[in-house]
Amino acid sequence: MDGISEATNSFVQQGMIAGAATLVWRDGVVHAAGAGLRDIEAGLPVERDTIFRIASMTKPITATAALMLYDEGLFALDDPITRWAPGFADMRVLRSPEGALDDTVAADRPITLLDLLTHRSGITIGGFHTGPIAGAYGDVFGMDIDSPLTPDDWIAALARLPLIDQPGANFHYGFSSELLGLIIARIAGQSLGDLLAERIFRPLGMTDTGFIVPPEKHGRRAKMYGFDADGRLEHRPVHPPEGSAFLAERPASLTFESGGAGLWSTVDDYLKFARMFVGDGAVDGVRLLKVGTVRRMTTNHLTPEQVQDATMLGLPVFSGQGFGLGVAVVLDPDRADVQRGKGGVGTVAWPGAYGGWWQADPTDGSVMIFLAQNALDFDKASMGIGLGVYGAISQFHALASTTT
Repeated sequence: MDGISEATNSFVQQGMIAGAATLVWRDGVVHAAGAGLRDIEAGLPVERDTIFRIASMTKPITATAALMLYDEGLFALDDPITRWAPGFADMRVLRSPEGALDDTVAADRPITLLDLLTHRSGITIGGFHTGPIAGAYGDVFGMDIDSPLTPDDWIAALARLPLIDQPGANFHYGFSSELLGLIIARIAGQSLGDLLAERIFRPLGMTDTGFIVPPEKHGRRAKMYGFDADGRLEHRPVHPPEGSAFLAERPASLTFESGGAGLWSTVDDYLKFARMFVGDGAVDGVRLLKVGTVRRMTTNHLTPEQVQDATMLGLPVFSGQGFGLGVAVVLDPDRADVQRGKGGVGTVAWPGAYGGWWQADPTDGSVMIFLAQNALDFDKASMGIGLGVYGAISQFHALASTTT
């Protein structure tokens, strides 16, 4: 057993995670392993081909698909989204993010595709707030990942809610990527799932990535685990879907596909995508993006003030990073924290809420991937419960950085 596997297993043995799959690539796979269990109740181990919910690791894939359409001249980054989603004309903006829903001013300008790609649209997500906007998002959308609404109804519902900031003003994490995914589906004239499969998954051979896991692969899925009030692992969802971000089984009737958080994948599949960032937009002869476009994607687009002011749940989003088009970008390697990517200048990353993490460092040609199924409860996290996965990722990064 190598050092990475030993370290990951130590977190499993301490009950801090159920299990994880890890992979390191430097001009070839130099480490790939599973640790712990994908199904504690059945005693099934995490293996290299275990399929995980990758949550927000979906966002860079959606951004890449959008930029593929951009490369084909189907839109300009400064195009207003009202060209494809006219319901977003005449948007209103809350005077205060936690203020009354009718205390608004007019938006200074329309939301653009660039605003969506950089999370500067003024669109948020309810769980990040305590004011009336939180309840409004909850009432309209319910779960964040799976929605019973059709794509058209989801877009219309979002357009009826006020923004929390002026378009272009500041970085606010939220449903920008979900809206981006549905808009590029409209541009392409197909579902988002079909678009991603046609443009990215099939060309790269990502056979285990999609918005659903086919029945014949169900045995390879990792179960979701969270923690009870005493810090013990428990299977999720242990309750009906109220309060959950997703359905345990996605019914065939659901047509909404979350371009922000909905995909399942494996370490090897995600490697095929992530290698694009160390290959100037191409992987094994398959070109996804023009060289100039991938370099634009991996260049910081935020002002210094926007980087400094970006917060999530009251905590800074960036430390030594900025944000490009769908990915965090390392600007200062000495200050960079692992969670948003820590490598040479230009290293890109964006983690997932359930303990998924990756980065691609073009300065040394490396890709690192860590996948887990770790449900985090904000109230318990404030007491230090469920945070072990972040320690596991940091330890993985430290050891992976010296693996050759």
